[in-house]
Amino acid sequence: MDITSILLFIYTVVVVMTVKFMEQVRNTLRVKRYSLQTEKSYSYWIRHFIRYHKMKHPEQLGPDHVIQFLTYLAVQRQVSAATQNQALNALNFLYTQIIGRPLGDVTKAARARQPTKVPVVFERDEIRKIFRVLTPAYLLPIQLMYGSGLRLMECLRLRIKDIDFFRKTIIVRSGKGGKDRVTVLPENLIPDIQLKINQVGHYHQADLDAGFGHVWMPDALARKYPSEAVSLHWQYLFASHKRAIDPRSGKEMRHHIDDSTLQRTVKLAIKKAGILKKGSCHTFRHSFATHLLDDGYDIRTVQELLGHKDLKTTQIYTHVLNRGGNSVKSPLVRI
Repeated sequence: MDITSILLFIYTVVVVMTVKFMEQVRNTLRVKRYSLQTEKSYSYWIRHFIRYHKMKHPEQLGPDHVIQFLTYLAVQRQVSAATQNQALNALNFLYTQIIGRPLGDVTKAARARQPTKVPVVFERDEIRKIFRVLTPAYLLPIQLMYGSGLRLMECLRLRIKDIDFFRKTIIVRSGKGGKDRVTVLPENLIPDIQLKINQVGHYHQADLDAGFGHVWMPDALARKYPSEAVSLHWQYLFASHKRAIDPRSGKEMRHHIDDSTLQRTVKLAIKKAGILKKGSCHTFRHSFATHLLDDGYDIRTVQELLGHKDLKTTQIYTHVLNRGGNSVKSPLVRI
């Protein structure tokens, strides 16, 4: 057996061990009820960490190796502070939940300091311009992000049952931090939402007729209440126009529209509207908060609608009001 064959055998064994280890990581993430996006993100950074250290098993690595990897990301890859912290969160999960050897003070020392940035906000006239050029099929979710202060995935994950027409509210399920909250339902969007529900109803009936109709439900509710998994009220409000294979269960079902498609649509609309700001889907949430404060609403009310844990997070919007955070006027206007 020559040296090449030996090296190939060793490499194959290492790859197989890595695949099994990553399967353990994914299973642990699912047991801990992490979202699919977090599962993908953490899995990516853990694989990257293993490859960086030449396929060594994480049990053979320690805090110093974590710092080396994060330094590589910051210095050579020049990633943002948010990306560096995301990688650190993934490795902290790895050593705390999988290896059983917490990193300790490394998590504090290696965490990148993120500078406080004033959020980009669209003026009301700019929002009207964007709405006019948006693709009609994607207008309603964008209007809800602005009109209700929803994050992108909070909007796309809305179920029909989460819309309360009587109280004119929207229930946001498992938002950031896994918390539920209630926010406002814009009255002028009610007819469009009802039309959307009718459209989803047609999709759902077609799925049932074809032998499908199940929708993904959290925390094994589909097994606990099997009839609910095929009910209309559990269907996504912004259901995709076609069915797809669920990555976890392997079943064919109708999911919500793809977030990346919506993001690209918004970017194109901003450019088409001639708005010279670096905006995104999240900018509509920033605009929601700023415009409510501009209209005189109490900051704690805005905090509750946004689902912010800390009032300081909401206070950042006072810095982008037209009149400034403290209603200060420049001395130049008096000259």
